[in-house]
Amino acid sequence: MPARRPFRLPLEVLLVPVAMVGLVGIWSLVTRLGDYSTYLLPSPARVWERFLKVAVDGTLWYHTSITLLEILGGLALGLTAATLLGYLLAKSPLIERFLSPYIVASQSVPIVALAPLLIVWFGFGLLSKVLVSALTIFFPVLITTIVGLRSVEEDLMDLMRSLQASRWQIFRYLEVPAALPVLLGGLKVGVTLSVIGAVVGEFAQSDRGLGFLVNLANRGLFDTPLMFVALLVLMTIALGLYGAVSALETLLLRWKKGG
Repeated sequence: MPARRPFRLPLEVLLVPVAMVGLVGIWSLVTRLGDYSTYLLPSPARVWERFLKVAVDGTLWYHTSITLLEILGGLALGLTAATLLGYLLAKSPLIERFLSPYIVASQSVPIVALAPLLIVWFGFGLLSKVLVSALTIFFPVLITTIVGLRSVEEDLMDLMRSLQASRWQIFRYLEVPAALPVLLGGLKVGVTLSVIGAVVGEFAQSDRGLGFLVNLANRGLFDTPLMFVALLVLMTIALGLYGAVSALETLLLRWKKGG
């Protein structure tokens, strides 16, 4: 029985905390040498103090939970719609030729301009922000779905048909595994864009969420440390989602590496 190889963390995982410590050190040095006011560039210590204050009184967790709901709702809706439509377009060139001009034309409208209209139609609540987030990720995931499904080699399709495989068996055992690397690449893009979409919706009109907190800190309270706190939490959410998809990719694509 071969000896098990010792578990080792990937180098990139070990470099993340080192890079973060270095970045905070440079940030602290710049604020000390530049002698900037807190309004222009707060020091890491001032941002940490503000973080502790809004964390203890529950403000940060309340607004973070709202934004997370919007992001996860947008991801669920956007991924489902884009994957289903992408499969349909990949399998039907006629429908693709009919719908593609409209889909591409819709991308010429900036989501920043569309968000206020969605809020007028669907109200100031959670639904409008979920829709903005879903629309933000829709097109990239749609394209990667089409590309992934069309990357299946025709020879393999002919082989499955010759073995009298059903439509479901072809989908499960050939199309999904072949398209999975491209689909997961699209999902990586989608999870980061979903954060942007949710914040854009909150910028347009909202009284809660991390985007609202950034607006409040910038325009209402002139509280730059609070703005940094909200932005850093948004970055953490995006990194966490990206890391989760990367872990899922490692798990699902082990077969490509013979694992």
